[in-house]
Amino acid sequence: MGTYLAKKGEIERKHVLFDAEGVPLGRLAVKVANALRGKDSPTYTPHIDTGAFVVVVNAGKVVLTGEKEEKKVYSDYSGYPGGLKQHTAGEIRSRKPERLVKDAVWGMLPHGRLGRAQFKKLKVYAGPEHPHEAQKLEKAE
Repeated sequence: MGTYLAKKGEIERKHVLFDAEGVPLGRLAVKVANALRGKDSPTYTPHIDTGAFVVVVNAGKVVLTGEKEEKKVYSDYSGYPGGLKQHTAGEIRSRKPERLVKDAVWGMLPHGRLGRAQFKKLKVYAGPEHPHEAQKLEKAE
């Protein structure tokens, strides 16, 4: 029996909902990245996007363990001299909590054309409300 390889036309995508409230950031990011890549399904094929559409709610209530709230630093660089801006995770959480989850998930996806396509299927919201009720999301553990 040969190895099964998924074809682009025969992929059926699920819609999955993750609740980030009270979950450590890294553990959430691993589960979300695996769902986006399709590694949690038996039809996983490394070079084809077989993953699900993922919605993450309550991103503002994700848990950072240890002293990461004050010591973890996120950097933005404009490309110009003096254009480096650094913010702690606490500042990022208060200003734009979705970025915590998005940056953690992006770091766990392949950095190329396939990873960018998979990342586009991720939607993150700071609170419990989201506009994706029509997709009949299945709740993930």
